[in-house]
Amino acid sequence: MSHETPDRPLTTALAEAAATAGHAPSVHNTQPWRWRVLPDALELRVVRDRQLTAADPEGRLLALSCGTALHHARVALAAEGWSCVVERLPDPGDPELLARLGDLRHVGADAEAMRLVQCMRVRHTDRRPVSDEPVPAAALDDIAKAVAAEGSRMQVLNADQVMELAAAAAHAGAVEADDPQLREELAYWTTRVGTGTGLPPEVLPAQAPQTTVPARDFGRSGTLPVGPGHDRAAVYGLLFGDEDEPDTWLRAGEALSAAWLTATRLGVSVVPLSGVVEVEGTRQTLRQTLAGIGYPYLVLRMGLADPEHAGPPHTPRLATEQIVDTSAVRAGGA
Repeated sequence: MSHETPDRPLTTALAEAAATAGHAPSVHNTQPWRWRVLPDALELRVVRDRQLTAADPEGRLLALSCGTALHHARVALAAEGWSCVVERLPDPGDPELLARLGDLRHVGADAEAMRLVQCMRVRHTDRRPVSDEPVPAAALDDIAKAVAAEGSRMQVLNADQVMELAAAAAHAGAVEADDPQLREELAYWTTRVGTGTGLPPEVLPAQAPQTTVPARDFGRSGTLPVGPGHDRAAVYGLLFGDEDEPDTWLRAGEALSAAWLTATRLGVSVVPLSGVVEVEGTRQTLRQTLAGIGYPYLVLRMGLADPEHAGPPHTPRLATEQIVDTSAVRAGGA
């Protein structure tokens, strides 16, 4: 089959999909990925220099973050009419290679993927309390279906489980506050102004918001105004799967991306809560919530944004040339 569309070569579509994937969310906005464009494939590689070595020594959140970028790239390709086969962790001898997108075929643009690409550009994280309006049950069902389509699952927590989550999150926060390495790491990623990574002051609340489940204490106040509201109408979902291995962490990131883009399309605000999975003891508490039948990857707070507040600014992004390597196809004019 031809690798040409009516208006652009495959390598251009691959490079543009990789650039679009730069909009993906990542823990502390570390963006720990790099793409390599080949004549007939796209490779996703992990950048270990941007791993949270104190908070995430085993690389769960690192792989999950890269998984969000992988899903973004897949959707961007589908929006341009390309189907692909994804090989995850294709080379045991090359652990930095997380995925390869190959066997690309032009099958015509996917309308739903086109809508999700639009959502990539407007999606953001708003850590302030949500409105008092409940999330429609149909929206939660659609978000759960998006997670399931990527091989993970989401359990919506009941009132008692939310209280258990709140206690676990408070304990995890206390544990991390007492760890100087974690505090130093957090300070590093909240003072990265002008680098294209990290969390700038304008996306961090000016004071601790009133929330049922304690939010992460970033160790410094931001400049994002916080109103008097409380997120009593928020819904908490636990993203989990059957295994606790690198390939399932990667797939969990793909599920997170699918859930978040679906939520954005439906007008639902999402805030990932990773602190409670960073501490071994509280991660085990979450596993008990699942009755031991699954492994927790991340907690999601979902709600409808307060209409009184304008959305916060987007976090910065690395320049395309810092995350997309086209040297293998540059001679071909990609």
